[in-house]
Amino acid sequence: MPTLRSFAEAVIRRLPERLQPMVRWRFIKFGAVGASGTVVNVAVLYLAQEFLFNWIADFHDRLNYSIALAITVATISNFYWNRRLTWRDRKHEVHHSALFLFSKYVMAAGLAIVLQSLLTKWLALHMHYLLANVLAIVLSSVCNFVANDRMTFRRRRAKIEADAAAHPPPNDVHDKP
Repeated sequence: MPTLRSFAEAVIRRLPERLQPMVRWRFIKFGAVGASGTVVNVAVLYLAQEFLFNWIADFHDRLNYSIALAITVATISNFYWNRRLTWRDRKHEVHHSALFLFSKYVMAAGLAIVLQSLLTKWLALHMHYLLANVLAIVLSSVCNFVANDRMTFRRRRAKIEADAAAHPPPNDVHDKP
């Protein structure tokens, strides 16, 4: 009887090759870190919008500062946890300081951060700003994962080729004579 993992791997192999890495366990870890970052983001956004920057009279000006602070704090939190959990296995492959990696993380996540900010502001015109922010985070998370997997915590080419040689994909049942 096949295990759940072997069934999941069989389903993943049927997906287009570019989508396969996103649905493996690393993306689940990334999602868990992202969920905790979402809690941090929403909490900071609320506290900044309702208390920290409440002296700013214009709602949208106050929202700009609140979004910037929320994204900054959540980005720092997500970097820390993604480095310790999501890409922990690649830690030995990256020989740079934490500050350099954080810079790459921010650059890789830059598109997602801009996307999240713009979406939050646009959606806030049509719904509550907290719900708008959560939806913007969900929509920009896939972009963030791909950018960080390919740029910040990427594997070295030699390591990829060695792993592929050591663990070739299983043969399909239909390929047997």
